[in-house]
Amino acid sequence: MNLYLRLIWILLSSRWKPRMSMEALTNRLTTRVWLNDIDVNLHMNNGRYMTVCDLNRVDLFIRTGLLALMLKQRWSPIVSQHTMDYKKALRPFQRYQVSMTITHWDERYFYAVHTFSVGERIVAQGTSQAVILGREGVVAPDVVVASVRQYQQAKHSEPTAPQ
Repeated sequence: MNLYLRLIWILLSSRWKPRMSMEALTNRLTTRVWLNDIDVNLHMNNGRYMTVCDLNRVDLFIRTGLLALMLKQRWSPIVSQHTMDYKKALRPFQRYQVSMTITHWDERYFYAVHTFSVGERIVAQGTSQAVILGREGVVAPDVVVASVRQYQQAKHSEPTAPQ
C-alpha cells in the first residue's frame, strides 16, 4: 500500500466512526481522486482501485475490532483473489464513494463485493476472496467471526470510567 497519508487518516478517523457489528458488514468511504492516483490517460489508475479497497478493509478491521484481534493473535489478512470491472473513468479531483460488503464466508475464505460509485452511478465493481493467516495456517472464518463477536461483547460490557 503506497498511500501512507490516506492510511494514517483511516487509522485516525476510524476511531470516531460508529462501531460495526458482524451482522452488517458493509463499509463505505468517501474520497477524491488525487494527482498521484492518475495515470497517463488522466484517470484513476486501475491499480489504485485495489489500494483503495485495501484502505476500506483497514477501516472495517478497525471498526469491527478485528484489527485489535489480529495484532493480539498475530493474524494477517491476505487477499487471495481480486477482480474489478471498470465501467466509467474517475477523473482528477472527482469525489467518489467506495463500499465493501462482506457477502459470505465458507470454511476457508471471506468473500466481498467492492463498489465504486459517483452519486448513484456505479463506475467500477469487483469481488475479492481473502483469508486470515495465523501461526498455524489459515484461521477458519467461523473462528474469526466468533472471536470478533466475543471481542465486541467484551468491549460493550466494559464499565465506563467515572466522569
